[in-house]
This record gives sequence, structure tokens and C-alpha cells, in this order.
Amino acid sequence: MSVNQDFDASIREAEPMIVEDTPVASPRLGADSLIWKFYGDSRGILGFQRLAGTENCIEQLGQAVLDHSIIFDDFLGRARRTGPPVMKTVYSTEPQKWGRTVRDFHRDIKGITPSDGSRYHALNPELFYWAHATFVDQVLYITDTFIRRLSYAEKVQIFEESKVWYSLYGVSDRGQPQTYDEFCAYWDDMLARFVPHKTIVYATGYIRQGLPRPKKIPAPVWAVLSRPLNAFIRTVVVGTLPPQMREVCGLEWNAKRERNFQRFARGMRGLNPVFNRLPLKWLYVPWAYDAWTAIGVDPRPLHNKQGA
Repeated sequence: MSVNQDFDASIREAEPMIVEDTPVASPRLGADSLIWKFYGDSRGILGFQRLAGTENCIEQLGQAVLDHSIIFDDFLGRARRTGPPVMKTVYSTEPQKWGRTVRDFHRDIKGITPSDGSRYHALNPELFYWAHATFVDQVLYITDTFIRRLSYAEKVQIFEESKVWYSLYGVSDRGQPQTYDEFCAYWDDMLARFVPHKTIVYATGYIRQGLPRPKKIPAPVWAVLSRPLNAFIRTVVVGTLPPQMREVCGLEWNAKRERNFQRFARGMRGLNPVFNRLPLKWLYVPWAYDAWTAIGVDPRPLHNKQGA
């Protein structure tokens, strides 16, 4: 039996399934969690395209972004508006408030999927959980690839913590796998559903065509400056993407780039002791830095060796 066997029918119900708030204090993540340690790490920026891209390779979510977002006109602005509330759901002292804020952003996000005329709604549990799953994958993948190798037990712990994280949004957990192994099977199943939706093809255009030249930089200067930047993007950024996403986005990849990517990843992991000597403000994004500072805990000595 597939862990995701009802996905196709369930996602087409296109009905929001909101969990009503209760007076019981909601759970929250804290300094003892691996998600606190790793999610807000600044090295997460290396996985920005994996996070944003995998979300929008599922047709309904790509269509929702196309129908309701200003991503095509203000990509960075959308990122600035979306990122902080999700971060605050993990790191603030009012996680449920911020989780519900993220949820309520999506109350009116609905429409029609062009390929078959079915409806979608952003608060349908299967669609909303997929968006959350890409954040869970971000913590697992970026940590294991660029920070340090995670043990199986640590991956299980991160997944279990991610269920607390998801509960803060106040959306039904009907589409959520119950174990880490089920999550892995679910992830593989979702990768097989990737399609070249206009949203993600547009969003990866800078990879295929090269970074656009800033207006203030002369063309001859940009021709020199952009060469190493584009090489980095086509090796490191594309290297983080699942093969299914590279395929649907038409992104080139080969054995040489794979070797170079793995060499870069090993180098980053080898530098982890150096990163852990950086000032805390450099190592963490602002919301995570503020949270660690507020409780008076220095996370740099924590969880630096593979757990059991």
C-alpha cells in the first residue's frame, strides 16, 4: 500500500481543512531541538532554489503561485514577506500566532488546475502539507550535505519535530506521513509527480540563461563578473536539486558537475568547525539569532557530532 495512495483524489477535494484553536497551550520547538539548531543556519541559503523549486513542481502549487502571487514581478519581495513568518513559527515566543498567520495568508488561495479543470485550494491538507514538507526536506538536506552528516536517529528526530512544527499552522494533518521512513517514501512519490509548470520554468530561467545584468554595471564588466557566478550557480545551486526537478526544468547536469558539487559539499562539511567559531550573528539568520540570544544559549557547541 502506498503511503500517498489517496493523494490524487484528496488534493482535488480542494477544500480547506482548518483545525480550530483550543485553549490548551500549543506545543512548540525549543533550544533542545535539532530544527532550532539547523533550520536558521545561514548556510541554508545554499538550498534556496531546492526549497522554492520543489514546492512549485507540483502542478496545483505552481498554479496557485501563478494565479495569486506577484513572484513574476517581485521575486525578492515575495521571499521577504514569506520567509519571516515561517521562521517566526519556529523561533518566536508566539509560534502558534505566527503559524496561524502563515495559514491565514492562504485562506483565499484557490482556483482551477488547467491540465484537467480540477479545483485546488492552498489549505487542502495534501497541498499545504507538501509545502511544509519542502521545509522539512530543507533542514534534512542542507544539514546532511553542507553542515555535517546526520545519523538515521537524528533524521528521525528532525521528522518528529517537524510534526510539532506543522501542528502550529492549524491545518489538518491528514496528508502527513507518520514516520520518517514513510516521509522518505512520500518524498520519492512526490518527486515522481513533478511537472514543468510555467511558474518553476520561469523561476529557473536565470540558471539556463545566466544571471541578468544589473543596470548599473556596464556590460563588459558584467561579462567578466558573471562568469564565476553563473558557474557557481550551475554547479552548486543545480547540484542541490533533485534529478526530477532538473529534468522538468531543462537544467543541464553531468558527471563532471556532480563530482565538483560533491567536492564542494565535502569542503563545506570540513569547514564546519570553522563556521562554529564565527560570531553567532553571522552563523544564524536574524530570527534564529534573536531567539538564541533571548534565551541565553550559545548553539555553536551543540550537536556538532553525529548522534547515535
